[in-house]
Amino acid sequence: MKKKIIAAASVLILLVGVLCAILFMRNDKEATASVKKVAVEVVHGDGKAETFEYSTEAKFLGEVLKENGLVEGEEGEYGLFITSVDGEKADDTKEQWWCITKGGAPVNTSADQTPVQDGDLFELTLTEGY
Repeated sequence: MKKKIIAAASVLILLVGVLCAILFMRNDKEATASVKKVAVEVVHGDGKAETFEYSTEAKFLGEVLKENGLVEGEEGEYGLFITSVDGEKADDTKEQWWCITKGGAPVNTSADQTPVQDGDLFELTLTEGY
């Protein structure tokens, strides 16, 4: 009798473990493979703006920008340093640089360190003066 109870308990524990593992793997796949819609507004030096919309599985803004060919740049200590956006290159002699904002608020990380979520709107603005 005791052996039957131990065997039944063992089977129950095993089934619960398998169920938990299946649920964990399913949720993990959904989290890593979720497609997000991200928009990037580019504000050029002449003030003209254009918005680009992307569907992506990328986790960071830098990945989105690079895989869609929107930016060029140099890899640095903190990741991608953007030098050109939508074909317009920042001019160092004029102290120009590409400022990243999200919904109008400053982003204090590089593009490679800025996470993306579904529905995000980022702005890349050519800015003058350091």
